Amino acid sequence: MTIRVRYETHEFDKVDIHLRSLRSNQEFEDDNGEAEALGISSATWPLFGIVWPSGQVLAHHLYHTDFKGKRILEVGCGIGLTSILLNHLHADITATDYHPRAEGFMQLNTDLNNDSRVPFVRTGWADPETELGKFDLIIGSDLLYEDEHVKQLTNFICQHSNPEGEVILVDPGRGRHARFSKAMEEEGFTLSIERPAQPDFMDNPFKGVILSYSR
Repeated sequence: MTIRVRYETHEFDKVDIHLRSLRSNQEFEDDNGEAEALGISSATWPLFGIVWPSGQVLAHHLYHTDFKGKRILEVGCGIGLTSILLNHLHADITATDYHPRAEGFMQLNTDLNNDSRVPFVRTGWADPETELGKFDLIIGSDLLYEDEHVKQLTNFICQHSNPEGEVILVDPGRGRHARFSKAMEEEGFTLSIERPAQPDFMDNPFKGVILSYSR
Protein backbone atom coordinates (compact mmCIF):
# COMPACT_ATOMS: atom_id res chain seq x y z
CA MET A 1 0.00 0.00 0.00
CA THR A 2 1.33 3.46 -0.92
CA ILE A 3 0.59 6.35 1.39
CA ARG A 4 -0.73 9.58 -0.09
CA VAL A 5 0.90 12.86 0.88
CA ARG A 6 0.26 16.57 0.52
CA TYR A 7 2.60 19.52 0.05
CA GLU A 8 1.83 22.84 1.71
CA THR A 9 3.54 26.03 2.78
CA HIS A 10 3.32 27.48 6.30
CA GLU A 11 3.95 31.22 6.55
CA PHE A 12 5.70 32.94 9.45
CA ASP A 13 5.78 36.63 8.50
CA LYS A 14 8.27 36.59 5.62
CA VAL A 15 9.54 33.07 6.36
CA ASP A 16 8.02 30.22 4.35
CA ILE A 17 8.31 26.61 5.52
CA HIS A 18 7.47 23.96 2.93
CA LEU A 19 6.09 20.74 4.33
CA ARG A 20 5.30 17.26 3.06
CA SER A 21 2.76 15.55 5.31
CA LEU A 22 0.22 12.74 5.13
CA ARG A 23 -2.85 13.61 3.10
CA SER A 24 -5.19 12.48 5.89
CA ASN A 25 -5.29 10.57 9.16
CA GLN A 26 -6.48 7.49 7.26
CA GLU A 27 -3.09 6.73 5.69
CA PHE A 28 -1.21 3.61 6.78
CA GLU A 29 1.92 1.78 5.69
CA ASP A 30 3.72 -0.76 7.85
CA ASP A 31 4.62 -3.57 5.47
CA ASN A 32 7.55 -4.83 7.54
CA GLY A 33 5.69 -4.57 10.86
CA GLU A 34 8.15 -2.09 12.35
CA ALA A 35 5.49 0.14 13.87
CA GLU A 36 3.45 -2.83 15.07
CA ALA A 37 6.51 -4.15 16.90
CA LEU A 38 6.69 -0.83 18.75
CA GLY A 39 3.04 -1.08 19.78
CA ILE A 40 1.77 1.44 17.20
CA SER A 41 -1.60 0.34 15.83
CA SER A 42 -2.97 1.03 12.36
CA ALA A 43 -5.35 3.59 13.92
CA THR A 44 -2.57 5.58 15.58
CA TRP A 45 0.04 5.10 12.85
CA PRO A 46 -0.93 8.22 10.83
CA LEU A 47 -1.01 10.62 13.79
CA PHE A 48 2.68 11.50 13.49
CA GLY A 49 2.30 12.70 9.91
CA ILE A 50 -0.49 15.28 10.30
CA VAL A 51 -0.08 18.99 10.99
CA TRP A 52 -2.19 19.40 14.14
CA PRO A 53 -3.49 22.77 15.42
CA SER A 54 -1.37 22.56 18.58
CA GLY A 55 1.72 22.06 16.45
CA GLN A 56 0.91 25.18 14.45
CA VAL A 57 0.40 27.19 17.64
CA LEU A 58 3.72 25.95 19.02
CA ALA A 59 5.60 26.84 15.83
CA HIS A 60 4.17 30.36 15.71
CA HIS A 61 4.82 30.86 19.43
CA LEU A 62 8.46 29.78 19.10
CA TYR A 63 8.88 32.00 16.06
CA HIS A 64 8.26 34.97 18.37
CA THR A 65 10.36 33.58 21.25
CA ASP A 66 13.98 34.48 21.99
CA PHE A 67 15.76 31.14 21.64
CA LYS A 68 19.20 32.50 20.76
CA GLY A 69 21.99 30.57 22.46
CA LYS A 70 19.64 27.89 23.83
CA ARG A 71 19.96 24.17 23.25
CA ILE A 72 16.42 23.06 22.35
CA LEU A 73 14.73 19.64 22.37
CA GLU A 74 11.37 18.91 20.77
CA VAL A 75 9.67 15.86 22.27
CA GLY A 76 7.02 13.95 20.33
CA CYS A 77 7.77 16.08 17.27
CA GLY A 78 5.55 14.15 14.84
CA ILE A 79 5.78 15.80 11.43
CA GLY A 80 8.13 18.30 13.07
CA LEU A 81 6.88 21.70 11.86
CA THR A 82 8.43 23.52 14.84
CA SER A 83 11.76 21.71 14.61
CA ILE A 84 11.95 22.37 10.86
CA LEU A 85 11.15 26.06 11.42
CA LEU A 86 13.72 26.46 14.20
CA ASN A 87 16.31 24.62 12.16
CA HIS A 88 15.60 26.97 9.25
CA LEU A 89 16.19 29.88 11.66
CA HIS A 90 19.56 28.35 12.66
CA ALA A 91 18.50 27.37 16.18
CA ASP A 92 20.26 24.56 18.06
CA ILE A 93 17.38 22.08 17.80
CA THR A 94 17.21 18.32 18.35
CA ALA A 95 14.00 16.38 17.62
CA THR A 96 12.65 13.13 19.06
CA ASP A 97 9.64 10.95 18.35
CA TYR A 98 8.64 7.33 18.94
CA HIS A 99 7.32 6.73 15.42
CA PRO A 100 9.70 4.87 13.06
CA ARG A 101 8.76 7.05 10.07
CA ALA A 102 9.06 10.46 11.74
CA GLU A 103 12.76 10.91 11.03
CA GLY A 104 12.42 10.15 7.33
CA PHE A 105 9.64 12.69 6.88
CA MET A 106 11.55 15.31 8.86
CA GLN A 107 14.74 14.94 6.90
CA LEU A 108 12.90 15.08 3.58
CA ASN A 109 11.22 18.25 4.79
CA THR A 110 14.53 19.86 5.72
CA ASP A 111 15.68 19.06 2.18
CA LEU A 112 12.54 20.77 0.84
CA ASN A 113 13.61 23.92 2.68
CA ASN A 114 17.24 23.66 1.56
CA ASP A 115 18.42 23.27 5.16
CA SER A 116 20.87 21.01 6.95
CA ARG A 117 19.49 17.91 8.64
CA VAL A 118 17.89 18.13 12.09
CA PRO A 119 19.58 15.92 14.69
CA PHE A 120 16.94 13.26 15.43
CA VAL A 121 16.67 10.45 17.99
CA ARG A 122 13.87 7.89 17.92
CA THR A 123 12.98 7.33 21.55
CA GLY A 124 9.95 6.92 23.80
CA TRP A 125 9.42 8.62 27.13
CA ALA A 126 9.35 5.27 28.91
CA ASP A 127 12.58 4.06 27.27
CA PRO A 128 15.71 3.63 29.40
CA GLU A 129 17.94 6.66 29.89
CA THR A 130 19.08 8.17 26.61
CA GLU A 131 22.32 9.86 25.62
CA LEU A 132 20.58 13.03 24.48
CA GLY A 133 22.06 15.08 27.30
CA LYS A 134 20.62 18.23 28.84
CA PHE A 135 18.73 21.09 27.21
CA ASP A 136 17.95 24.71 28.04
CA LEU A 137 14.50 24.58 26.45
CA ILE A 138 12.21 21.58 25.92
CA ILE A 139 9.15 22.00 23.70
CA GLY A 140 6.21 19.91 22.52
CA SER A 141 2.57 19.98 21.45
CA ASP A 142 -0.48 17.80 22.11
CA LEU A 143 1.49 15.20 24.07
CA LEU A 144 -0.79 14.08 26.90
CA TYR A 145 -2.92 11.49 25.09
CA GLU A 146 -3.04 8.85 27.84
CA ASP A 147 -3.02 8.94 31.65
CA GLU A 148 0.36 7.20 31.80
CA HIS A 149 1.88 9.96 29.69
CA VAL A 150 1.72 12.35 32.66
CA LYS A 151 4.40 10.55 34.67
CA GLN A 152 6.37 9.37 31.63
CA LEU A 153 6.65 12.84 30.13
CA THR A 154 7.51 14.43 33.48
CA ASN A 155 10.32 11.93 34.00
CA PHE A 156 11.61 12.35 30.45
CA ILE A 157 11.67 16.14 30.75
CA CYS A 158 13.43 16.03 34.11
CA GLN A 159 16.00 13.64 32.66
CA HIS A 160 16.86 16.08 29.88
CA SER A 161 16.27 19.53 31.38
CA ASN A 162 19.09 21.69 32.70
CA PRO A 163 18.68 22.71 36.36
CA GLU A 164 17.38 26.11 35.26
CA GLY A 165 15.71 24.81 32.13
CA GLU A 166 12.49 25.98 30.53
CA VAL A 167 9.63 23.94 29.06
CA ILE A 168 6.97 25.14 26.60
CA LEU A 169 4.08 22.84 25.77
CA VAL A 170 0.89 23.50 23.82
CA ASP A 171 -2.06 21.50 25.12
CA PRO A 172 -5.37 21.39 23.21
CA GLY A 173 -7.37 20.51 26.33
CA ARG A 174 -7.42 16.74 26.68
CA GLY A 175 -7.99 17.01 30.43
CA ARG A 176 -4.57 15.96 31.72
CA HIS A 177 -2.46 19.08 31.87
CA ALA A 178 -3.51 19.91 35.47
CA ARG A 179 -2.10 16.58 36.68
CA PHE A 180 0.98 17.08 34.56
CA SER A 181 1.50 20.59 35.95
CA LYS A 182 1.21 19.25 39.50
CA ALA A 183 3.86 16.62 38.73
CA MET A 184 6.11 19.31 37.23
CA GLU A 185 5.60 21.51 40.29
CA GLU A 186 6.80 18.65 42.48
CA GLU A 187 9.99 18.67 40.39
CA GLY A 188 10.57 22.35 41.09
CA PHE A 189 8.96 23.92 38.02
CA THR A 190 6.78 27.03 38.14
CA LEU A 191 3.91 27.28 35.64
CA SER A 192 2.50 30.17 33.66
CA ILE A 193 -0.50 29.69 31.35
CA GLU A 194 -1.27 31.66 28.21
CA ARG A 195 -4.50 31.41 26.29
CA PRO A 196 -3.55 32.54 22.80
CA ALA A 197 -5.80 34.82 20.80
CA GLN A 198 -7.56 33.09 17.93
CA PRO A 199 -4.78 32.46 15.40
CA ASP A 200 -5.38 33.99 11.99
CA PHE A 201 -3.86 30.88 10.37
CA MET A 202 -6.68 28.67 11.71
CA ASP A 203 -10.24 28.38 10.50
CA ASN A 204 -11.61 26.75 13.65
CA PRO A 205 -11.37 28.16 17.20
CA PHE A 206 -8.33 27.04 19.18
CA LYS A 207 -9.40 26.20 22.73
CA GLY A 208 -6.03 25.06 24.07
CA VAL A 209 -3.36 26.74 26.17
CA ILE A 210 0.37 27.40 26.07
CA LEU A 211 2.00 26.00 29.22
CA SER A 212 5.37 27.53 30.14
CA TYR A 213 7.41 25.98 32.96
CA SER A 214 10.63 27.30 34.48
CA ARG A 215 12.81 26.57 37.49
